[in-house]
Amino acid sequence: MTDQARLTTREAAERLGVKPETVYAYVSRRQLSSERAPGGRGSTFDAKEVDALARRGGRREPGTAGAGGELTFRTALTLIDKDRYYFRGVDAVELATAYGFEEVAEWVWTGQLTHDPRFTAPPRFLDAARLAVGALPAHSGAMDRLRAAAVAVSAADPLRFDLDPAAVLGCGRMLIPTLVGALPTVGAEHRGEGRLARQLWRRLTPLAPDEQSIRLLDTALALLIDHDLAASTLAVRVAASARAHPYAVVSAGLGALEGPLHGAASGLAHRTLAEVLERGGAAPVVADHLRSGRRVPGLGHRLYPGEDPRAQALFALLDAIPEARDALAAARDVIDTTARHTTLHANVDLALAVMSVAFKMPAEAGETVFAVARTAGWIAHALEEYAERPLRMRPSGHYIGPRPPRPLPV
Repeated sequence: MTDQARLTTREAAERLGVKPETVYAYVSRRQLSSERAPGGRGSTFDAKEVDALARRGGRREPGTAGAGGELTFRTALTLIDKDRYYFRGVDAVELATAYGFEEVAEWVWTGQLTHDPRFTAPPRFLDAARLAVGALPAHSGAMDRLRAAAVAVSAADPLRFDLDPAAVLGCGRMLIPTLVGALPTVGAEHRGEGRLARQLWRRLTPLAPDEQSIRLLDTALALLIDHDLAASTLAVRVAASARAHPYAVVSAGLGALEGPLHGAASGLAHRTLAEVLERGGAAPVVADHLRSGRRVPGLGHRLYPGEDPRAQALFALLDAIPEARDALAAARDVIDTTARHTTLHANVDLALAVMSVAFKMPAEAGETVFAVARTAGWIAHALEEYAERPLRMRPSGHYIGPRPPRPLPV
């Protein structure tokens, strides 16, 4: 064992979660410095320098698999453990309950709590986004509009390739309100609209908000900022590894998010709850799902054996809102009916569906909330990935086609 200031190669590898050979690769890339150990046997490494490299999100061995066979990445952003999840070591539900979306986003980005941070949409970027969104067909959905807005703002920003952390953070603070501002409004403007939740509310429903409903939406946004390496976040990390600019990174995330097994899942839960209310109970609706071999939307999460903590937090807020009574009762009817033959618990998609049904939002409202919130998490993951060796995610394909050489086809 070396003194506390210096680490052996083995000790450095353990802290970084890599093989000893990779430690020397870091040295060759000048990400670490080394000194010969006393007596000339092996090398030693500065402990603070090793810890700093670990905090920058260094990946475990390229191509190595975790316990479930999936690729693993070192990240300092989100930990999911024992039916709870944490943003930079702080309980995410407690953060989202105590602070608004903007404050929690700043915490995830920087590890510092900033009170009343400024998220603003500059007019020239907002005009470009609205022009692009306005040119889409009338039947376009919210995800179509968000993707078009992200591309338009990118084209309007000549400095988009600046990957300095301060520039990327500035992009996040500007892009998120610009995406929201590009969506068409369906409700009237209200006082105190500076907060993102209030801006988004009138793009989701014509109903006037009160403090309880705004707090509900603000909490949902904060809870959904990040959730480890979901499919869309992995797409973001790959794009950032290729040094795509932040707008392109967000576009990659939006593309992956749109699948029915990811961001769009809340829309399926919305339609289920609406049908439960229309038919007067969950039993026939659940029976139809089971008969057709479909999963009941809004139930179960592969990372939580128990109830999704995000759902628990939102249900607690919905309990205190009179407008949510019928939709919440429908959701509980679905849970109780399904519990007769399975132990699946409610997930955040069901909670988002209760909100969207209760406040007469469209079925895709939950997906819109998800996309806006997760944009902040994608920016955080881009920041981590930009600090890594570029193009480090290059898996090899396992070719199973015909063996060459084959004759030229005619």
